[in-house]
Amino acid sequence: MDGVDALLGGLVARGGMNEAPPRPGAPSPALAGLALLLICQLAGELVARATGLPWPGPVLGLLLLLALLAAGLWRRPIGAACELLLAHLSLLFVPVGVGVITHLDAIARHGLALAVVLLLSTWIGLAVSAWVLKGLPEA
Repeated sequence: MDGVDALLGGLVARGGMNEAPPRPGAPSPALAGLALLLICQLAGELVARATGLPWPGPVLGLLLLLALLAAGLWRRPIGAACELLLAHLSLLFVPVGVGVITHLDAIARHGLALAVVLLLSTWIGLAVSAWVLKGLPEA
């Protein structure tokens, strides 16, 4: 448990998901946080469509969420939602695995090209990240 606790930044030591459940009838902080995450995504989507910005709506919603968190708003419910999502993160990979199994024939036909594209895009992403990091001023 020590390695997992260190990896998750001390969630277990602070209580994390081990806190007492809310009293009956009280709103769940995790459910409120999930609703807030979806509201931020919806707001970003509405802004993207209304203004014609070339950015995807979920990216604008993420920027809105970042601004709200930086302002100190909604930290508790968003934190509860994040703990819930992190606790069940492995479930989010199930659709990807099903998709891979469903399209094994396409992977077999284009496997080499897919491998080359994945390797090149990974290396390009790493190189651009290193270049940007190198250009940032030292703190």
